[in-house]
Order: sequence, then structure tokens, then C-alpha cells
Amino acid sequence: MTSDIHWPRKYNLIGVGVSGTTYSESLALVLQAARSGVPACVTHLAVHGLMVANRDHGMRAMLEVFQIVAPDGMPLKVGLNLIHRTRLPDRVYGPEFMQMTCATSAAEGIGVYLYGSHPHVLAALRQRLVGRHPGLRVVGSQPSAFRPLSREEDDQLVAEVNGSGAGFLLLGLGCPLQERFAYEHRTRIRAVQICVGAAFDFHAGNKRMAPRWMQQHSLEWLFRLSQEPRRLWRRYLVLNTVFLYEFLLQWSKLRRYD
Repeated sequence: MTSDIHWPRKYNLIGVGVSGTTYSESLALVLQAARSGVPACVTHLAVHGLMVANRDHGMRAMLEVFQIVAPDGMPLKVGLNLIHRTRLPDRVYGPEFMQMTCATSAAEGIGVYLYGSHPHVLAALRQRLVGRHPGLRVVGSQPSAFRPLSREEDDQLVAEVNGSGAGFLLLGLGCPLQERFAYEHRTRIRAVQICVGAAFDFHAGNKRMAPRWMQQHSLEWLFRLSQEPRRLWRRYLVLNTVFLYEFLLQWSKLRRYD
């Protein structure tokens, strides 16, 4: 059954495989999988996630088996276009992709399960999603325990997700916890698992999303840094600099052989 779905090609970006894909292609593929009952793992990587995978062989190996590793950040989209000439028109932003998935799920009657974040965030998120997408079936939700689950708790969660009949399991655990969860449950959970990072907080109204113009000009990192400087300063100021160095190194090596 999985051979009928042609997942997008991945390209090497500073040692990590990133899918050269678009919103429309990714949405069509995950819908095909959900309709057919084919499990799949999907994530959306920004620079932070890419750098985690670049430095962590275990994380990188996990992402290799993901069906889609979408370029969430504008720097990844630009990097794919410059190095591999993918001609991508836009990034595939996790929060936006989550809304598109919910809209189509509502239209087609596909159940959605939410896992991650805090109870009050999930309650607000569920209310807002159903309000924005009339007919959306949120067939279950569970907040993060913010610790490793016991075997009994894990078995109970898997049984609940599978028993709900969800076509999509949306994961808001944060990177790299959500990617590790999806990987470890890829043969146990029958839904399409989609890692969406901070989307739960954004769509629940718990955190502000960067203005559209800042997103389009690769300045989302600056907006988020201004909102949470103590938590995010190292992620953006250090990792972004290291990413730029690694990217320029890869680009210069390729240009040498052009």
C-alpha cells in the first residue's frame, strides 16, 4: 500500500535530508495516506531542528525514515533553491500546514487527534480549531506529561489514538521530542503523525505569531527572540550563525565543481 504513495525527494542540506516539497504536494500526500490508512511521519524543520539533526546522528537517522521533512524555515527553502535548484516557491510552515490539514479534514470528515502542550492550551486550541473549521472532528486530545511515559501510559495513549479512528495525529511536543515520538511510534500508531512544533501555542492564542511581512523576509526568528529572549537567544543567535557558516561551506564546495 505504501508503494502507491510517491513521497517527495529529500536533498542534503548541511548533512540532513530535507524534502523538496510544497504545501499543495505535502497536503495531497498526507491526505492520500490518511484516506488509505497508511501510517506516515511528517515534520517541519526550521534552522533549530536542522542544526539539532546536523549535530545528533541519532536524530538524523530518525529523520531519514520520515516520509516528509518539510522546509519550515525560510533559510531552508532558500538553501534548497540555491544548492539543489529546487525552485520552491515558499517554505512549508508547520502552523500554516496544520490549518490546511484541519480545513481539509473538516471537509472530508477525517478525524484529528491532538497530543502535546498543557491542558489549558489544548482546550483553547480545540475550541478555536472547531470554530475556524466547522465540521472538524477532533476525536481526542491529551496534554504532554513533560516526562517520559511509562510503558503502561504509552500503551494507553497508542490504544486511545488508534481507537479514536484518527486519520491525523498532530504533535505539539516541540523539537526534537515530537520527532522522537513519531519515530518510536511509526509502527504502532496507524494515523499520519504530523509534527507541528509551536503551532499549538500559536493557534490557541497562547503565543503571538510573527507578522506576515516578517515571516516573508526571514525575520520570524527576530520576532520570536523578542518575545522569549531568555529561552531562545542561544537557539537563534548561536545556531543561526553556525547554520549560515555550514551552509556557505556546503555551497562553496558545490560551486567549486560546477
